[in-house]
Amino acid sequence: MALTLYLHPLSSYCHKALIALYENGTPFTPQLVELHKPESREAFFKIWPVGKFPVLTDGERVIPESTPIIDYLALHHPGPATLIPHEPEAALAVRALDRFYDLNVHTHMQKIIGDRIRPEGRKDPHGVEHARKAMHTALAIAENDMGGREWAAGGGFSLADCAAAPALFYINEAIDPLAGRYPALTAYLGRLMKRPSYARALAEAQPYLHMLPR
Repeated sequence: MALTLYLHPLSSYCHKALIALYENGTPFTPQLVELHKPESREAFFKIWPVGKFPVLTDGERVIPESTPIIDYLALHHPGPATLIPHEPEAALAVRALDRFYDLNVHTHMQKIIGDRIRPEGRKDPHGVEHARKAMHTALAIAENDMGGREWAAGGGFSLADCAAAPALFYINEAIDPLAGRYPALTAYLGRLMKRPSYARALAEAQPYLHMLPR
């Protein structure tokens, strides 16, 4: 079956799925979703009524959310890069870090940046303050863990790095620079951005980065 990824190049969770696809050179058709355009929005909501991307389709099958997409690719469209280890303990470590970055870093990053596009009178300064504190708590944990590691789980490039890359990139780009405060994460982000799979996703995002709320 032909794979189609419904995405927007600026979306951080789309970056996560794209990294996995590019790591393995998996053939797919990108389908740009522009939610501000009624025809694009309507077509996408017919595929996935929740309205969140990325969404992968494989024939009639619909797979939403970045981690399940990467799981599905590993199961049904495997390639040379093993992003989820076969050994159970190693797989557990990778999956735990995937959840750590998504829930404790990525979510708070999106809260902070997303609040900037709220209209006046509907912003959430208390929620943003809480998100910033929680994000930095998680970053401090990640900084300690990354000491001496090349990649997040301590082994090869994995699902955990797919999760970490966009979260760290957007924090560094639009919230708080990592340099000085988090030297290990700064070096790690540098490696992630040089990784061909993420470099490609970032190049595709470049024409849209001016839209990033700062």
